[in-house]
Amino acid sequence: MRLGYVLLKRLQRERRRRRRRHALVPDESIASPEKRKGSCYQQDDSPRSSKKMRYSGPDLPEEMWQHIHSLMPMKDAARVACLSSAFLYSWRNRPKLSFSTETMGIVEGTTDFIRKIDRVMKKHSGIGVKALTIEFNGLFSTKARSYLERWLQIAVTPRIEELSLSMSKGKSYYDFPCSLLSDGSGSSIRLLDLYRCTFRPTAEIGCFQSLTRLHLEYRLTYVEVRGCSRLRVIENKAPNLHSLHIFYQPYHPIKLSFGESSLVKNLRIGYSSVLDHACAELPYIFPNLETLTIGLLGEMVNTPMVPNTFLLLKYLCITLSAVTLSPSYDYLSLVSFLDACPSLDTFIVDVSAKHPKNDSIFENPSHLRQLPEQRHDNLRNVKITGFRSAKSLFELTYHILENTSVECLTLDTSFESFRCSPGKPGRCLQTSKDDPMEASKALFAIRTYIEGKVPSTVRLNVVEPCSRCHVMEPFTVESNSGNEMQ
Repeated sequence: MRLGYVLLKRLQRERRRRRRRHALVPDESIASPEKRKGSCYQQDDSPRSSKKMRYSGPDLPEEMWQHIHSLMPMKDAARVACLSSAFLYSWRNRPKLSFSTETMGIVEGTTDFIRKIDRVMKKHSGIGVKALTIEFNGLFSTKARSYLERWLQIAVTPRIEELSLSMSKGKSYYDFPCSLLSDGSGSSIRLLDLYRCTFRPTAEIGCFQSLTRLHLEYRLTYVEVRGCSRLRVIENKAPNLHSLHIFYQPYHPIKLSFGESSLVKNLRIGYSSVLDHACAELPYIFPNLETLTIGLLGEMVNTPMVPNTFLLLKYLCITLSAVTLSPSYDYLSLVSFLDACPSLDTFIVDVSAKHPKNDSIFENPSHLRQLPEQRHDNLRNVKITGFRSAKSLFELTYHILENTSVECLTLDTSFESFRCSPGKPGRCLQTSKDDPMEASKALFAIRTYIEGKVPSTVRLNVVEPCSRCHVMEPFTVESNSGNEMQ
């Protein structure tokens, strides 16, 4: 910045010298600026130059001068461009544009602010803009809307990396034109910062594959994040955000910062190490949660919950379908989630992951563990998808039947990742060749060990695999006495 300041001062001194020389009586003994020995400035007498001064030294590559010019503050960069045609091209292709009352100097109301920005944007080529910042600071109006959209059309190209818009406080919000981010224009954005804007992205925009920072303030109620592999932090200051969905993140936790008074009520989150968040952080980050859906990736181990941490939670869904279960994984440990949610009404668990081989109800069905009695009288609906013959899964089911006020219990033994529909073409898709036999074991175990223990007040629904697409082989097991149970 020091070099830019020196350049500006030298150009201003040279202009003052030229004015003093023109005020003198012409005398050939006075050397013209362009002939003066050792001068690093030359006069540009071309018809379009308006006799601006060109800075000719020191001898640096043109790219270096453009880089130096791009680092100068907006006001200084504009002045240098007015004094030297050598910097005029750089000004018209400036990569970082920042407009505010601070960068634009004294403005006399909204009209003057718009006029100054519009003058710059009209002369800008639109080529190479990497960052655009506009802060209205109380100067945004209906008149400014049409101008703003024209400025965005000039600046928002497939090369832009940072876009920041700050509207004025008040009742009106700016409806951000998300269509500008289509056709690849949004793929290069690393930072998107919108203040008091309505932001409604559509599928046509595509993926923000380079996005690392997203700031959205006010008028924000729903946020969905999918597949942002570089995302590290989500910070929210929008007071009306109620729903947050985060899916398919890489194998690292994301820092969530939502303030002490977060009103988020609906959270769907799915990535590696998410259970650590659920146990240690989520109850404190989102104290007002009412619905929570957790999808786990990677390796799953037993992680107990602290009792009474989700005080308002009424709906909980845990998906283990994409995890690798530890050989010692214990489904009964999921009871700790019931202890953590005293207001829970609906509990759904997807246990379609590959089960530990040494955890089978057929090994020793007479020795089943029981946890200390802890009532969950608000629980009404329970569904276990991917139900198999794992012994700890039966222990979990017994605990629910004996310690809750459940009214509907659904045990889904189907294994299809896609299920066909009657009367329509297509077949069900299964994930493993062992799935039919595992489902047959589960059905046999349910009939043998669960159906007789279900109270009359509980409606038991057992979902079987699709009979149109799969032929289920009957399963038999020999008892310890050598007799077969069928």
